Amino acid sequence: MQDFLAIYEAHKDLVFSLAFHHVQNQEDAEEIMQDVFLRIHAKHKDFREESSLKTWIYRITVNRCIDYLRSKQRKDALKALFFFAEKNTRENNTWNHPGFALEQQESVKFIFDEINKLSPQQKSALLLVKIEGLSMKECASVLGISEKAVESLLSRAKSKLKINIIFEGK
Repeated sequence: MQDFLAIYEAHKDLVFSLAFHHVQNQEDAEEIMQDVFLRIHAKHKDFREESSLKTWIYRITVNRCIDYLRSKQRKDALKALFFFAEKNTRENNTWNHPGFALEQQESVKFIFDEINKLSPQQKSALLLVKIEGLSMKECASVLGISEKAVESLLSRAKSKLKINIIFEGK
């Protein structure tokens, strides 16, 4: 197995990105990233290579995110997301109108509010496949479940998101 520093350099962005998508807060994502790499440092010599190193790191990260979210009921989980959404809107919008930026920000908040209502497994499957771009097979490996179970989680998540959006009138 590679030395720890090489593992860190190769996977730090992946871990931060996944953690950030789960918690939507930069400081919390950084804390999770620290915990993940502490765990990897402590356990990397025991890695049995039953899966790829990347899959093993995804699994550790997802598990740490779920644990973190369960241990803290965060009300302000979208603070960092708003910062990035607002910055992105300003940078990518040639028609810079404050009302448009606010509307974009509210849309992002609404979507993540709905995603945050999903079960931890549904949320993880959705983020891994739709945001991180993993295949069903990779997602199944990360979550330690079958591909059919991933499909089921995604289907239920999509249905739940549609129902919430319809009934909330948005």
